[in-house]
Amino acid sequence: MNLRAPGSILIVSCYELGHQPLGAALPLAFLERAGFAPDALDIAVQSFDEAKVAQARLVAISVPMHTALRLGVRVAERVRQLNPAAAVCYYGLYASLNADYLLVHGGDYCIGGECETPLAALAEALDAGQIGAVEGVYQRGQPAQPFLRRLPFPLPLRTPLPPLEKYARLEHKGESRVVGYVEASRGCRHLCTHCPIPPVYDGRFFVIPQDIVLEDIRRHVRAGATHVTFGDPDFLNGPGHSLKIVRALHAEFPTLTFDFTAKVEHVLKHPEVFPELGASGCLFMVSAVESLSDRVLTVLEKNHTRADVEKALKIVHSAGIALRPTWVAFTPWTTLEDYVEVLEFIEENGLIDHVDAVQYTIRLLVPPGSYLAERPAMQPYLGALDEAAFSYRWDHPDPRMDRLQKAVSKLVEADATAEVDPADTFYRVRELAAGRKPNGVSHPLPRDRVRAPRLSEPWFC
Repeated sequence: MNLRAPGSILIVSCYELGHQPLGAALPLAFLERAGFAPDALDIAVQSFDEAKVAQARLVAISVPMHTALRLGVRVAERVRQLNPAAAVCYYGLYASLNADYLLVHGGDYCIGGECETPLAALAEALDAGQIGAVEGVYQRGQPAQPFLRRLPFPLPLRTPLPPLEKYARLEHKGESRVVGYVEASRGCRHLCTHCPIPPVYDGRFFVIPQDIVLEDIRRHVRAGATHVTFGDPDFLNGPGHSLKIVRALHAEFPTLTFDFTAKVEHVLKHPEVFPELGASGCLFMVSAVESLSDRVLTVLEKNHTRADVEKALKIVHSAGIALRPTWVAFTPWTTLEDYVEVLEFIEENGLIDHVDAVQYTIRLLVPPGSYLAERPAMQPYLGALDEAAFSYRWDHPDPRMDRLQKAVSKLVEADATAEVDPADTFYRVRELAAGRKPNGVSHPLPRDRVRAPRLSEPWFC
């Protein structure tokens, strides 16, 4: 199998939160450094290119999240139809968790963890016609062990990808700005039970060298970016490393703004860093608050309480940074009163414009390998594994909650399609939660208000 010819290796990205996919840019760089000439296809912003697929001898599909995996399986089906001789490899977080299913549904190989070195090794083995056991690459009948070693990172290769203008933009003060997407670290130190990262990384995280991150940002700036998203699972897993990057970034590009994701726990542990982050250009921070119920937070092992959320909110906002909380709105332990409490909290704290409406619909996802599936609190509600949906089934003990989740999802989807003011959507959701019809709801927020900074692509999993 000759993989050295241009286009013989095709990296396919399916979805990466609306960003130019780093999950494609880094594998492209590793493969190029190994002497290959890979091509790329991002079906999130490009049409499915049958010619590229027909030419490829190895098609590697990036599946860093649940939505990407569902799309990736469809990609594999089309690859098999167009080019049955091609080898198909799934790689990324959800490749590890769903390897058993993927290897009998379109995949020849799966790679989890720090994927790039095993992917390059697989390409070299296929090219040499010596494929057997390749470390970090699992095939049918082999255990799905993620590859967890520090990698020798090259600069991400972005030239085969669509330009930044094709991706999510920053919306702030009436402007729409081009956004770059980088990472300073991968993996996570924490073991939240509902998160898909711990079953793969088991509390480990790896930093990306500062010079690599900064040069990647420079290239983003030259490509037109005036804002950068740090896509780390938690930017403050290594606060010293992250602060060094922020200081260097701000010194070189004083007008460049950025956003990042971090735990409530880290806000309380490192309150002193937030004034500097705000002064250095941080516009907003995403935090997985998930719930205000102590019961739910204990089961998810979030290591914070409602009181902690309120403290974190004050710390972040006092630094001039908008806090954008995310929620797991529906779990087996979430009561109707809990759901209403979250809505009240959002309103009372002026967060309506800080929360993407899709957050009011999120239902707990329990993928294969999830720590949560093993917890006693989950056992009374856990149904069978739906392999094709990549999640265990579960039903809420209060049927009203399942009905509410479906009703809210329908409303939010319709409002998003119609580009309804998010405040209208919020108050309509609140009416649904109160058991009333949401038609004709008015709200006190001015229509010409300045909304909190946000990305044009709502957060999703």
